[in-house]
Amino acid sequence: MTSNLDWLPKGAIPPLIKPRSIDDVPVLALTFYSENKNPMELRKVVSKVRREISSIPNVSETNLIGGKKRQFQIHFDEEKLKSRLLSPLEILHLVQAANVRIPAGVMESAPLLTQVEPNAFFNSKEDLENLVIGISNGESVYLKNIAQVKDGPDEEDSAVNIRFGTTVQEKGIHDAVTLSVSKRKGTNASQLCETILHRVESLKDMVIPEEVSFKVTRNYGETASEKSNELLYHTLIAVVSVSILIAVSLGLYESAIVAVAIPVTLALTLATFFFLGFTLNRITLFALIFSIGILVDDPIVGVENIIRHLHMKPNKDRPILDVTIEAVLEVGKPLILATFAVIASILPMAFVRGLMGPYMRPIPIGSSTAMVLSMIVSFIITPWASYHILGWAAKKSRTKNHEADKEDFLTRFYRWYMQPLIYHSGARWIFLICLTLLLAGAVSLVPFKKVWLKMLPFDNKNEFQVIVNLPEGTPVQKTRSVMEEIAVYLQTVPEVTDIEMHIASSAPYNFNGLVRHYFLRNRPHQGDLQVNLCGKSLRKRQSHEIADSVRPRIQAIVRKANGHVQVAEVPPGPPVLSTLVVETYGPTLDGQIQVAKEIEKLLSSTEGITDVDTYFQSDENLIRFNVNIEKASLNGIDAATIARTIKAALSGEVADLARIQEECEPVEIILRLPKNKRADDSALLNIHLLSRFGNLIPLKDLVSKKIQRADRAIYHKNLRPVTYVIADVTGEFGNPVYAIMKLQKKLDNISLPSGKQKKLVQYYTNQPSNSEEWAVKWDGEWHITYEVFRDLGIAFGMVLILIYILVVGWFQSFKIPLIVMLPIPLSLAGILPAHWMTGIFFTATSMIGLIAGAGIVVRNAIILVDFIELRLNQGMALEEAVIDAGVKRFRPMLLTASAVVVGSSVILFDPIFQGLALSLMAGEIASTLLSRTAVPVIYYMMMKKKK
Repeated sequence: MTSNLDWLPKGAIPPLIKPRSIDDVPVLALTFYSENKNPMELRKVVSKVRREISSIPNVSETNLIGGKKRQFQIHFDEEKLKSRLLSPLEILHLVQAANVRIPAGVMESAPLLTQVEPNAFFNSKEDLENLVIGISNGESVYLKNIAQVKDGPDEEDSAVNIRFGTTVQEKGIHDAVTLSVSKRKGTNASQLCETILHRVESLKDMVIPEEVSFKVTRNYGETASEKSNELLYHTLIAVVSVSILIAVSLGLYESAIVAVAIPVTLALTLATFFFLGFTLNRITLFALIFSIGILVDDPIVGVENIIRHLHMKPNKDRPILDVTIEAVLEVGKPLILATFAVIASILPMAFVRGLMGPYMRPIPIGSSTAMVLSMIVSFIITPWASYHILGWAAKKSRTKNHEADKEDFLTRFYRWYMQPLIYHSGARWIFLICLTLLLAGAVSLVPFKKVWLKMLPFDNKNEFQVIVNLPEGTPVQKTRSVMEEIAVYLQTVPEVTDIEMHIASSAPYNFNGLVRHYFLRNRPHQGDLQVNLCGKSLRKRQSHEIADSVRPRIQAIVRKANGHVQVAEVPPGPPVLSTLVVETYGPTLDGQIQVAKEIEKLLSSTEGITDVDTYFQSDENLIRFNVNIEKASLNGIDAATIARTIKAALSGEVADLARIQEECEPVEIILRLPKNKRADDSALLNIHLLSRFGNLIPLKDLVSKKIQRADRAIYHKNLRPVTYVIADVTGEFGNPVYAIMKLQKKLDNISLPSGKQKKLVQYYTNQPSNSEEWAVKWDGEWHITYEVFRDLGIAFGMVLILIYILVVGWFQSFKIPLIVMLPIPLSLAGILPAHWMTGIFFTATSMIGLIAGAGIVVRNAIILVDFIELRLNQGMALEEAVIDAGVKRFRPMLLTASAVVVGSSVILFDPIFQGLALSLMAGEIASTLLSRTAVPVIYYMMMKKKK
């Protein structure tokens, strides 16, 4: 940016660039309030608290919102200035010249040097009032003679207050000041928030008076700690559950081997996270839980094969070490292949781009690392533990004799229905047709809208925001009235604990507000309600349901004031400007606005679309004082002096700062007209300026007044002028994709500003290339959804290619990989119906579960096909080999599938990752049951032709 400042037009204000990132989002917000102290006194108390908190290590930024700053206000009287031949800017310069203290050197006195500095700082209101500004009739003229000096709160229109819900003991409405705190990058939010709260508690009665109370209105550290503890607990449950599963299936001693492998692999994975720079957060913990069901696969297969070999009759008297090594070697090579197949299915997800990429990256990286470590553990820890534990248990006859047991009912049933499929071609074709119809039926649930697609599901948070935008030019009193009505209604909602009202100021912004730029909202027509809810355990409804229920009433209130409102929920993933964004392009700004208004009407009348708003400004009056350059120049008054005088009279001009030691914030000395004289322009135009000839000329003689429409802000995207129309999507689908499908035909009927173009051009993935055409681009959550599913689709394609290459290289066949990859589509027969029956959206995390599950089901197919090949090499007939493989390898397949189901079940009820859990569970169950039959049948059909 600096390298292009030479392009800046002469006289233009240099750009102010402030980078904002996720680390700038405040993790803690404390709202202070009092019944006895006014807003200025309250802010003074909180500023002292802020000074104490800022000194805490790893605190990045603190910010005060609300209250009133202390100011020395000089309200000049234009008539008195005229009588003394003075102008406002002269008063400004006199104040600046008088408020000075500079180092002046030293006095060379003996025995030590003495520092010298002249001091004329203003320390009080009296100092300002007694400033001599001139001599009149032989007497001194003081500032108090021509202006009223006030020491008090600023005159900003912004205000903050707090009120409480009906279920809370505290009552009333109190002026408030919110202190927000951000952390440094990489800092533990939980520990930092705990440290800050402890420091604030210690300030009571010393810095914080007894009559000042505070409420923690945001504590993301506590939220992070709660989530982390919950996930750690779920991790423990997953580990214990998988161990119990192995104990029930294989035996107590056998489960001890797997129980040793799990913590070793988890510890190594956590160490890898540390070296890769991943923090222990919600995503990395989900990666661990997600990995638990996968990382036990290798040990399970190894242990199960060791047990099977130990109980085979030929190995009865052989050394246990030899049997163990032989068993591990038998499954070692397919385990290596299967492990890399799983890695090949997961790792490509690390290359997902856009906002979603960094958010999900720990899952593929962490899971791939866990798989490699799990394979290493299965070849080192598992044989060692098996030799010592199973060897000792076998000598004591304390292990289950699996081989000696008779075949159970399910095994006999499997042999019974597999024999016709292998020996009779008609039965095979009936089976394949039924399998195809089952898969087609499952896939058809998506186009028939039985399974709804969505980027990410709604989360269950303890907060939401109400963002109010009234027409530009609305006075702050009207905004306050509308906000009050909304707040009074929200107090009746049983789950609401407290509400912070921000008028002409923004609440501490969250991840959502970071992208939507809520921190820039400081105009009189803008308002923000921060609504906090009671804990999840204390309410039955989720935050999304609560937000949906209050939306109609809030919209009705704001609609009466001709305004717009958004009920903004904290998104679970990367936020956007809004769920549904329509970017309007065209040759002229007025034309863009005309098209945008038509789209706004269309969206407002469409069922399922709410919170409609636009980014173009409504008409706002502007009084433009055009300077008569000729008359001003003839009188020796430049236009800049006239402009600064008008600005000082209305907006105020900060002359300097008063030096008051007990104040923690700067105390400004500001010059302006009294508030009652700023209601119209009569006092302004009566201000007189001194000409070069020594006579006074009123402003009304130097300017001409013209009332016109204020210029509108022009938004650009990639240097293209654009107008935004935003909305939210509610209803049963909740996905903007379905809304776009519903609206795209209706947009064809919108009338365009130019008669040459008959129909509005619609773009879905890119901006229009022709700036002369009237066009719209669908954006918002749709674009993120498109990018993520596109990248995940590309990743899935890479998964299939990598798996195919790996299996071809291993089996030296181009047909066998097709057999091995058959369970991948079969998993859809479980995933999609499961989403339909549970009513859960098929989300990006569901897609991740599908991709990750592809590697898991392929590993089972690899082990199954490898055993068939082993039996064939041992001389068994093809028909018997495919059936025997299904019998002998079903138990490790079932155990690994059960481990994935048990490991994933602990995150099934998490709002965000339940799609991932459901895809893994349902896909693994369906694929395991169907592939046990389909893989042997397809293998038999292919190999029989070859034979």
